[in-house]
Amino acid sequence: MMNYGYSAKTNIFYVLEDQEAYETNNNWPDDVKPVSLEHWEKYRGQSPAGKIRAADCDGLPCWIDAPPLSQQEQVSEASRKKSLLIVQASNAIAPLQDAVELGMATEKEKAQLVAWKTCRVLANRIRPEDTQDIDWPTVPDA
Repeated sequence: MMNYGYSAKTNIFYVLEDQEAYETNNNWPDDVKPVSLEHWEKYRGQSPAGKIRAADCDGLPCWIDAPPLSQQEQVSEASRKKSLLIVQASNAIAPLQDAVELGMATEKEKAQLVAWKTCRVLANRIRPEDTQDIDWPTVPDA
């Protein structure tokens, strides 16, 4: 079984048995503290929504509130979300459009095609720099 340590300076967990290898490469922080397996399991993975891992006053990991995103980060996130939505809509539209063009579309498929095209048009009109005023289109039901 491995033993773990945590560095408040780097906010990273380390395998204590690998300390010599880290030191050989000058990568072992001077503040690594051993942590329990329970601590390691709780804080090693994805943080809860709205939280990030940080060090408490004892230099051990804890969850703290994530700072608000900067304007640039908000624009980047909106750009990413816009791109994903357009790709999702395009992927849904392609087979529906094929069915319409081949005269094989059901009424439900025709309605879905219109809904997805509407979603894609609205997504394409989004201006990521208007982060506070974005009205995201509803993703149609499959």
